[in-house]
Amino acid sequence: MSAAATALRAPGAERPVLRERGQREVFCGLTGIVWLHRKMRDAFFLVVGSRTCAHLLQSAAGVMIFAEPRFATAIIDERDLAGMADANAELDRVVARLLERRPDIGLLFLVGSCPSEVIKLDLARAAKRLDRTASPGVRVLHYSGSGIETTFTQGEDACLAALVPEMPAEAPEAPRSLLVVGALAEVVEDQMRRVFAALGIGPVRFLPPRLAAELPPVGPRTDFLLAQPFLAETARVLEERGATRIGAPFPLGAEGTTLWLRAAADAWGVPPARFREATAAGEKRAREAVGRHRAALAGQRVFFFPDSQLEIPMARFLARELGMEPIEVGTPYLHRQHLAEELELLPAGTALSEGQHVERQLDRCRAAKPDLVVCGLGLANPLEAEGIATKWSIELVFTPVQGYDQAGDLAALFTRPLDRRARLRV
Repeated sequence: MSAAATALRAPGAERPVLRERGQREVFCGLTGIVWLHRKMRDAFFLVVGSRTCAHLLQSAAGVMIFAEPRFATAIIDERDLAGMADANAELDRVVARLLERRPDIGLLFLVGSCPSEVIKLDLARAAKRLDRTASPGVRVLHYSGSGIETTFTQGEDACLAALVPEMPAEAPEAPRSLLVVGALAEVVEDQMRRVFAALGIGPVRFLPPRLAAELPPVGPRTDFLLAQPFLAETARVLEERGATRIGAPFPLGAEGTTLWLRAAADAWGVPPARFREATAAGEKRAREAVGRHRAALAGQRVFFFPDSQLEIPMARFLARELGMEPIEVGTPYLHRQHLAEELELLPAGTALSEGQHVERQLDRCRAAKPDLVVCGLGLANPLEAEGIATKWSIELVFTPVQGYDQAGDLAALFTRPLDRRARLRV
């Protein structure tokens, strides 16, 4: 085996993992702003980057004509790159104009990019300086969305990890609480709140919150559930604050949502009868909605390129609830502890790969002749031109897919490209 690929054994799961290091094809972490700015209503994301960064965000977000988005780019131009301008002074001027124009901002993120890292602009120090100037009305934080070494969902992880030190300390007499971690659509949050209330679990809080002033407290009495599999750094800093992670599969599909809720219920000692009463109707709706897509997907072979870190939970959902056959499940990073429950549920013999050597993986994909490929935008068009149906992995992050009531929508995301391919053949 070459130096670029080594076989590993994942702890807790007796399956080999092919680790690859080579050329990668991924979006950068700035893309996370597209869903984060919709989630936190009073937050603003100021990217310190190039015109390329601005074009990426505008194209990814489909900037609305009738509403101002809560993100922008402070352009680093030739004068900054040549050291002819004081980048910190210019950044201060941009932030002052922004806060004057947008008095609704309660939390300002300075988001690092490849260009700001190239010129060694210290955004951590800049954020502290600007925070002193803007407080108490506005908090100023920073995180890196650079795509040099990361995949695009790690932008959310870096953002949420930056919020954790700002979370208030849990009061000594505080009741036990549950924290759901990961950016979710508000409708999904509301659905989850209702189920947790029916289970008798609470108080339940969410990170990120809808408003900056609503950052939840954290401490030794806080349990947390990850709603997304790509939040390794956020989980680490929460544990440093004393919180305890509840291990669980992720809430994708009927089965995944039930197992995710059951993990919380078991940790809180919810009686089995109460759990069944609180979840039976939702699980039934989800199974019926997913079942409508099974005829189109059962027996179809699917190949995952590494992109979002959602690949393993998605493969589990497609295999167990829709009867698809995962040929290879590639993921940018495999956090074996956070994905232990998911790995146990994957079909035996499923090939797993971590990292990417895109040319070798393309060769394996073409040789396997899958019915559907889940991949990034950069690979989708070339594969479509070769006659292979594709699903853009970024859609799995942009679309609300967690929970019982979104299970049918999740299945439909995989039905549509196959349906489109069938229509094109007619």
